[in-house]
Amino acid sequence: MNRIIGLVLIIIGAIMIIWTGFTYIEKEKIVDAGPIQISADRQKTVNWPPYLGAILLVGGTVIIATAKKSR
Repeated sequence: MNRIIGLVLIIIGAIMIIWTGFTYIEKEKIVDAGPIQISADRQKTVNWPPYLGAILLVGGTVIIATAKKSR
């Protein structure tokens, strides 16, 4: 089980190092007055620091290296 957790952490860490964030579009209502509705598309960005991915990568490597071999 520890090897699986370590492998998942390594994969997530590598992805977080390669892609430091993502952008998505959210539809937001500006005016809602009966039959008249005005909405706008707002661009939102989610970013994380690359060192967080490096920490996960190192943590996953340590978990795999210290995991006991199962029979």
